[in-house]
Amino acid sequence: MFGVRMEITDTEIDGLYIINAMDRSDNRGSFVKMFNKDRFLERGLDVNFVESYYSISKKNVIRGMHFQIPPYDYNKLVYVSYGKIIDVVLDLRKESKTYGRYMSFVLSSENKKTLFIPKGCAHGFKSVIDNSIVTYLQTTVYNSESDKGVSFNSFGFDWECEEAIVSKRDLQLPGMDKFTSPF
Repeated sequence: MFGVRMEITDTEIDGLYIINAMDRSDNRGSFVKMFNKDRFLERGLDVNFVESYYSISKKNVIRGMHFQIPPYDYNKLVYVSYGKIIDVVLDLRKESKTYGRYMSFVLSSENKKTLFIPKGCAHGFKSVIDNSIVTYLQTTVYNSESDKGVSFNSFGFDWECEEAIVSKRDLQLPGMDKFTSPF
């Protein structure tokens, strides 16, 4: 049962990976492995996670696009334990061949996909259903002075949401046209 290895798949953005979890389902329900240190280390991924938290979001909540600047920048592991989201990652690394580009993914408790998001990328999501639970693991602790973001509607992604619920803080984030990357 536990010998099945999870799949870690490359994306167009360097360092951003989709993890297809190990899922064992039977008449009792499911057993899902979202993380395996050895498997991640085989890919050279920093798995020194030091902080974990989760959010619960109503339908049409948009959170993002968030990151922390050095020296508190982090790699992040994101998965949905209940519900469904559209997850968006924006590359903010000046030297990256995909600087300014984004990718989006459907993460849900049904598809059991996880994202490994590298340092220098902004992260955000839209909740597709009420009470979506999104869990985050990070390689640094939260630091309020390093906590930054860019406006969710400033880089060309269509959130397909006419009545978005967005925090006051996120509405005040600078747009990509006014953002100077520290990465």
